[in-house]
Formats: sequence, C-alpha cells, structure tokens
Amino acid sequence: MTSRHWLWAAALATYAFLYVPLAAVVLFSFNDSQLNAQWVGFTLSWYHKLVHDPEMLGAAFNSLMIAVLSSTIATVLGAMAGLAMQRYRYRWLPALVLTPVAMPEILLGVSLLLFFRQVLDLTLGFVSILIAHITFSIGFVAVIVRSRLAGMDESIFEAARDLGATPWQTFRRITLPLILPALVAGYLMSFTLSIDDFVITFFVAGVGVTTLPLQIYSMIKVAVTPEVNAVSTLLMGVTLTLVFLASRFAPDVLKAREA
Repeated sequence: MTSRHWLWAAALATYAFLYVPLAAVVLFSFNDSQLNAQWVGFTLSWYHKLVHDPEMLGAAFNSLMIAVLSSTIATVLGAMAGLAMQRYRYRWLPALVLTPVAMPEILLGVSLLLFFRQVLDLTLGFVSILIAHITFSIGFVAVIVRSRLAGMDESIFEAARDLGATPWQTFRRITLPLILPALVAGYLMSFTLSIDDFVITFFVAGVGVTTLPLQIYSMIKVAVTPEVNAVSTLLMGVTLTLVFLASRFAPDVLKAREA
C-alpha cells in the first residue's frame, strides 16, 4: 500500500471510531426491546414514551430555559468583551475573559460551587446553574466576536467618526450590522454548550433542579435502555443542527473556538 492509501485508511478508522458509536445510539433508539443487548425490531414507542415522561419533560424544560437565558446574557456580555479586547488591547483582558474557556470543566465546577456556597451563601438551583452557564459561555462569544472584528478595516469606523457620527451611532449603524453574524453564531454556540453541559451543572445544580444531561446520567446508572438512546438521539440532533447553523453564520466560528 502506498502512503496515500495508509492515510485514507487511518482517516477512515478515525472517523469510524468517532461516529460508529453515535450511529449505534441512533439505531438502537428504534429497537423494540427493553435492553440494548440485541436488535429485535423497529419501533417508535421509545419516542412516544419520552413525550409522556413528566420527569424527562421537566428536565428538558429546565435545560431549554437555562440555555435560552444564559445564551442571551452571554451573547450581550461576550460581545462587549470581544469589542473591548479588539479596541483596547490590554494584556490582562484576554486572560480575564478567556480563563473560563481554558480552565478544565471539573475545576471550574468546583470553583463555582465553593463561590456560591462559601462566598455568596447561595442556595444551589436554577439561578446557580444559570450563572455558571453564563460564566463559561462569555469567553466563546468574545472569541467569535473578536475574530470577526479582526478581519475588518478600521478605516470604516474612522470614516464614520470623521463624518460626525457619535460612538452610539457608529456602533448601531456600522459595527452591529457587521458583527451580527458573529453574534448569531456566538448565541447558537452558547446555546449548544449550555444544553449539553454536564460536568459544571453537576456541581452547581443542587437538589430539585434537573437538566437533561443530569436526567440522562441518572437513567444510565440503572441501565442503558432504548429510552436513553432516544433522548440522546434528540439531543444529538439539536446539537449538530445548532453547530451547523453557527458555522454557516460565521464560517470561522469553529476555528475561533479552537483558539
């Protein structure tokens, strides 16, 4: 085999390792069996059971509300941080904004838990989860907005100021329309991160508030049933759709996330 064939073989093996388990999850969500031991037959009963499961619906509602609120607030704050990093170039500002992004999730979760309980004496629940999700989402939005601004010609903004535009007018009529795709991409990325998060949420959720990832975790401690596969398939579909939309609105969004 030539080096090109070896390269293709390695690439196919890598993609198979990544995506075959996901395909198995989707396939067995339609399995007409109580267990995932073997394929019995095709059924949609597990999806029907999902929509009539009050605990699952409650967890999905909590995840949706937290994702919408945290993404909205994180997009506003992240846009401000991205504008500040591009305009003022303080050395400490990127480190301050991007530290939650670079920090391991388990460390961030423990830090937020100690902060909520020992410093704020805050009862863990919906509010603590919301604050935690805003915290780790701001950095992603800031990176996306900053990468969008980095490719713009500064003379556009200088021309607006020379023509007598106030800072607010310059932002509303020039800056905002230009960074709007980055804001949409940042919102979608924040929504995806929030609705999928488990590690940080596990530390700050407290008692009485359950999100979808936490509910899935509690279910798989007993057994991985096709119902778990069904909810995982729906969550996977939502996540992939949002990531695709984010990449369409801002093609460099994934590169910005890696940065």
